[in-house]
Amino acid sequence: MRNEFSFFAVLSLLTVGLVGYFWWSPIYWSLILLLPIIFFGLYDMFQKKHAIVRNFPILGRTRYLMEWMRPKIYQYFVEPDTEGSPVSRIFRSIIYARAKQQLDTTPFGTQLDVYAEGYEWMNHSIAALDPHSLEADQRMKIGGPACTQPYSASILNVSAMSFGSLSSAAVEALNGGAKIGGFAHNTGEGGISPYHNKYEGDLIYQVGTGYFGCRTKDGNFDGDAFQKLTAADNVKMIELKLSQGAKPGHGGILPAKKNTEEISKIRGVEAGTDVLSPPYHKAFSTPIELCELLGKMRKLSGGKPVGFKLCVGSITEFFAICKAMIQTGIKPDFIAVDGGEGGTGAAPLEFSNSVGTPFKEGIAFVYDALVGFGLKKDITIIAAGKIFTGFHVFRAKALGADICYSARAMMMAVGCIQALECNSNTCPTGVATQNPELIKGLVVSDKKRRVANFHKETVESFVELLAAGGIKDADLITRKMISRRISVGVSMRYDELYPYIEAGSLLSNETCPPAYKIYLEEAKAESFQ
Repeated sequence: MRNEFSFFAVLSLLTVGLVGYFWWSPIYWSLILLLPIIFFGLYDMFQKKHAIVRNFPILGRTRYLMEWMRPKIYQYFVEPDTEGSPVSRIFRSIIYARAKQQLDTTPFGTQLDVYAEGYEWMNHSIAALDPHSLEADQRMKIGGPACTQPYSASILNVSAMSFGSLSSAAVEALNGGAKIGGFAHNTGEGGISPYHNKYEGDLIYQVGTGYFGCRTKDGNFDGDAFQKLTAADNVKMIELKLSQGAKPGHGGILPAKKNTEEISKIRGVEAGTDVLSPPYHKAFSTPIELCELLGKMRKLSGGKPVGFKLCVGSITEFFAICKAMIQTGIKPDFIAVDGGEGGTGAAPLEFSNSVGTPFKEGIAFVYDALVGFGLKKDITIIAAGKIFTGFHVFRAKALGADICYSARAMMMAVGCIQALECNSNTCPTGVATQNPELIKGLVVSDKKRRVANFHKETVESFVELLAAGGIKDADLITRKMISRRISVGVSMRYDELYPYIEAGSLLSNETCPPAYKIYLEEAKAESFQ
């Protein structure tokens, strides 16, 4: 649209000038209409705040007209929004406000139906604390006994989104924001690009089934390439992706339209083709071999924290991994848990809607399993599942997470407007596209600060919730501090919905909780089957 508008402006002025000069002088009055349009269009093309307007001069302004009208329309004609899809109106407004450092308070009380089934709330304390008395920069050290280069991670970080699914400008903005705010940026499984390195923000290098960045020509894991890549100072942790919430049990998808020459070189694949990562790993086939691969990665990286990411599927398989940890003595430094409701730019409908354990059950289960096997003290749990607000971070901590990832909210801080064009290469804001003309609309210098702003204000809101709960340390958050409405007049605390299990209770059949006995008996460290 930028090129089209430039053509329109030149052609219009030329037409008015020629017609007025040769045939009818009064036509010059049309300049009174044309010049303001052209002026505002040129301004739109060169301003740096709004990507949609930079890419679509004049026309893009209608979006902000709709934004202005929307509260009035909702107020008079639409019921209050609760959990819209993919990100509800309420959460969108919070994310945008924090990214732009605008007022994020709301008038007239709660905007949610507090009597609706599924409504959740935090149980505050009469003995609340002064939030200024608490640590403002909430961090946690990641690294078990075998880790020689532990990492101090922020409680909120950028979740896995690859260069390829995201544009170069979006990757730069995310990494620049991570550098400003002192938090980590997960690369996604597409490898480490120059755009991840430009601002030298902390990176979590994700290795998927395609082994992009550390891949042999035949698609296997290349230890030498991995060692070279992870030696960089800005690579702080390594994450082996077993599955993701958006499409668990399904390989990654990069449409051919997005697989440019540059991306193909970074990934080590053929340009202009659909890149379909296999749904399984070639580097291991048993739980024991998985642990051995993690140990190998830790050694090759020079002792940096190494872990894996998964969406929980078979309980038996996760128990088998825990047994393998005990048998080999090799434990991951962290486990990232994604929910079956996770997001992506491209996934088959059946996988995104009907495969994988939902986020809350997944986090609670992984925490309980690690506690039950006596492994939790050495392993950090990272939550990845629709983290938009400080309350979402608090809720994840209550379920058992130590720190959090956020993908959708970070994308929206960069400028995503949920146009749902991620898989078509036509994202109008330049966030999820490889079209150079659309990428120009995203100004990194502005958007990286918005990412940092969103992170800072969300962590601050989390600290305020700690204070409201009378909690001095985030590690003291427990499941009893969150309640959920089951039906009208009936609510339950999280410790009732997700009861804790005894430490070490999964180490023998005699102490195993009855609900887990069959899975414990089935689990074998030597096989996933």
